[in-house]
Formats: sequence, C-alpha cells, structure tokens
Amino acid sequence: MKPLETRFMACEVRAEEREEGSIITGRPVVYNSRTNLGWFDEIIAAGALIGTDLRDVRLLVNHDFSSIPLARSRRNNGNSTMTLFVDDEGLGFEALLDTIKNARAKELHSAVLRGDVTGMSFAFSIDGEKWDDIDSDHPTRTITKIASIVEISACTFPAYEATEIFARSDNEAMENAKKALEKAREERAKTLESVKELELLKMKARALY
Repeated sequence: MKPLETRFMACEVRAEEREEGSIITGRPVVYNSRTNLGWFDEIIAAGALIGTDLRDVRLLVNHDFSSIPLARSRRNNGNSTMTLFVDDEGLGFEALLDTIKNARAKELHSAVLRGDVTGMSFAFSIDGEKWDDIDSDHPTRTITKIASIVEISACTFPAYEATEIFARSDNEAMENAKKALEKAREERAKTLESVKELELLKMKARALY
C-alpha cells in the first residue's frame, strides 16, 4: 500500500440545518492551489482526482483515526451519510451529521456554524508527480495523480499555518518527497549527459565531412 500523506487546506466549510438534519459541506481538495511546504511548493494538478479510489472515505476531526467517524461515504450509495463529488475545482463533500445522538458531531456542526473551524484536510496516497525548478533551493512538486483518499477531516489549523506541524506529523511523506526529488534530479542529469554526448557525436560527424 502506498504511504498516506495529509494536506491542510483553507477553504470554505459551511454548516446548515435542513429538513433531513444537520449538514456540513466543504471542499478538502482544491486544484491548482500553490502551497508552501517549507522546502518546496506543491500544487495538485487539475484532473489529479480522475480515477481516484473514493470507495470508502470517512469524515473525522484533525485526523483522529481512533475516533468514531462523524460521517462516511461508501461508494456514495444510499447507505452513505456523506456524499463526495469531483468537479473542475477539485473534491467537494456534503455530510449529514447526527447532532442528536453524537456529541462530537454536534460540536463540529456548532464550530463550523460559528466560524471557529474553517479548514479541511485529507489523507491520501500519490500515484503520479512531477518536479519543476529541481536545481533551485525551493522546487515545485505537482501532484498529477492521487491514487486514493481514505478520509477527510475538519481541521483546527488550516492552510499550513505552521509548516512545522505538517513536518512532524508527516515525516515519512517528507522523506519520500525528498527521495522523489533526488530521483528527478538524477534522471535530469542523465538526460543532460545524453544530450551532451549526442551533440558531441554530431560535432564529430560534421568534422568528418
């Protein structure tokens, strides 16, 4: 299984009361939004969610995997308490919360309604990426394919307000990113060397004629 990474996004999260119950909606994944992760920038490319595994996704708070999910999407079927949708902007959701029997669901709905919780995060695995400005001190990684999303979270600290928090909670992911960058640099160096060798051969060939 590919390692999971988490990303925090500052996005609009809304709470409302409807006939069917207490609802929160939001957008945990936003395309083409540049985020500074400390030593590199990251962008999720438009279309990165095409074919992504969204078969079983849970709604949590601050990635607390030990807690009971506040809502869950199972293939977006009729038994699901959360609906996911992918569009031209990224990934959106609508969750029905049990604010009567579930105290934490009531807390979350109230916090979103009051504007105390304003961000989302998601746990995902990557299946495609590319690097730009790899020779600089601050390169850019573009995620071109998200393999799966296993959960989304309402989060207290959105928008990478503290990169150190991200770095501590995602050390493995950061190490994987560094390895991917080094691999991209090695491949680029090999390509440049091949180009130089080809140009040298052309120069020799021209000299013979």
